[in-house]
Parts: sequence; C-alpha cells; structure tokens
Amino acid sequence: MSLVQIIKNNDRIAFVYRKVKSLKVKYIYRLKNVHPTFNIGGNSKISKDLSAEEYVYIGPNCTIYPGVSIGRYTMLAQNIQIIGSDHRFDIAGTPCTFSGRPKLVKTKIGRDVWIGANSIIMCGITIGDGSIIAAGSVVTKDIPPYSIMGGIPAKFIRHRFKQKEDILIHNKMLYGELLSNVRNKPIQID
Repeated sequence: MSLVQIIKNNDRIAFVYRKVKSLKVKYIYRLKNVHPTFNIGGNSKISKDLSAEEYVYIGPNCTIYPGVSIGRYTMLAQNIQIIGSDHRFDIAGTPCTFSGRPKLVKTKIGRDVWIGANSIIMCGITIGDGSIIAAGSVVTKDIPPYSIMGGIPAKFIRHRFKQKEDILIHNKMLYGELLSNVRNKPIQID
C-alpha cells in the first residue's frame, strides 16, 4: 500500500494532512477568499483573487486567471484552464502585443459543477449549478444549470436530471445546510 493510500484510508492522518494542505493554500498560493474546506490536488497556477466556497476541489496542473468564483461542491479535474480575454485584438494598425488588455470579465462556476480533465473555460463564462463539462471540452458560451456539455466548442449533450422534481431536490441541497464531509477513499484494486 502506498503512502498516499495509507493517508487517505486513515481518517486521523487524513485530517492532519488536510490541515497541512490548508496552510499551503494560505501561505504558498496566498488564497484568502477560499473556504477552509477548499482542497487542491497538486501544483497549479491560480490567481490570488480566486473565490471558492465549501468543498471545492482543484486538480493538479490547473491555470486559473483572475476574476473567477467557484461554488460549493465543485470539482475541477487535472489540467483545467480558465483563461482568455487577456489581449485586445480589435485595434487596427496596432499589434495585439501592444494593444493592452480589455476590462476584466468575471467567470462564475456554480455549485456542484464537475469539469473534466484537460478542459478549457474561456474567461467571462457562467457555468450553471449542477452542470458537467466532458473531458477535453472548450467552453466558449454560458452553460445552463444541470446541463451536460462536451466537445470543441462545448455543445449540449443532455440534461443531468430527467425530472423537474429532481432539480428541486438538488437545488434544496445545494442552497441548504452544508453537508458533512464524506471523504472519497481510494479505489481498492484486487
């Protein structure tokens, strides 16, 4: 059994490990607007103004530009990039490199969103609550709540829930009392 598996399988050791990781978030990444339950899976480039609610997870090797907010229970897999809108290209007779930067547009990722590995989210996008973005997608437009999207550019695949009652139940959970943490333990392989 690897050291990581030992840590993840023992609740007390995992608690201490999380505390050490939260110090890393606070002092190395200098993220002041993230909830204490925020978790990061490895080295990433994250703007110091990131705002993240409860139980947000960011996987390794992510790049997150300024002006991003992420709702509770949201997961970003590895190699996610939230980028763009950082150069002007619409000034005739001036190269992009000399054109300056446009006004910062905020990016909002809702609650309980799952963004698959290697996806790119363009700045200024809003991703609705409960949405799922398939791995390798490029999101160039706002995503409605509870949509499953994928592709380049991301297109609608299907709704996450089939019945409106399920959406009401899920919304009640998302905006109700905070759920207690039930840690994911490593998959056991025989």
